[in-house]
Amino acid sequence: MKKGFSVFLFLILFAGLDAQEKFTDKRDGNVYRTITIAGVTWMAENLKFKPKTGAFFFDNDSNNIPGYGVLYEWETAKNICPAGWHLPSGVDFRTLTNNFEQKGSWGKIASDPSSFGIQLGGMQDYEGTFSEMDESGYYWTSTEYDKTNAEYFSYLLIDDEPVVDVSRKEDIADIHGTEKINKYSVRCIKDSEK
Repeated sequence: MKKGFSVFLFLILFAGLDAQEKFTDKRDGNVYRTITIAGVTWMAENLKFKPKTGAFFFDNDSNNIPGYGVLYEWETAKNICPAGWHLPSGVDFRTLTNNFEQKGSWGKIASDPSSFGIQLGGMQDYEGTFSEMDESGYYWTSTEYDKTNAEYFSYLLIDDEPVVDVSRKEDIADIHGTEKINKYSVRCIKDSEK
């Protein structure tokens, strides 16, 4: 009876969450773990592709790329995902957050098939200052607010507790974190098959 209950509990916890697989970006050979949550396949690592313009490395140190990925301006981020993948919208991140917090782990454990593999790559702000590596991860969404601002997803560690949020347009007056010239990380989602 106990064994049957354990299997039942496992199935409930991971319903809608499929095991991780791998995807190879043909442009540069980088291999990414993926995870499927609520029927949507996400890269479970920050994008590492380096285009000719619009890409930056934390502290301008390319040694940070393997562990944290590349930081992109929004205009670059919109078109940086490999063929068959795209930049998620704010709605995609909200759906991810609503489903994932109940069923998976945001954690950095690469071998855990239920882990989103969050990488706290920090950011570079509109003034050119790098900050918050190992403290937070900021991810562009495809959702545009206006000519100079766009939506982003954030994962912050505050007193060792994760705080997950998607920016709101009304926050622009209060915080200067949505300027398209900021450099944030990118996670791509797989195009749906039709």
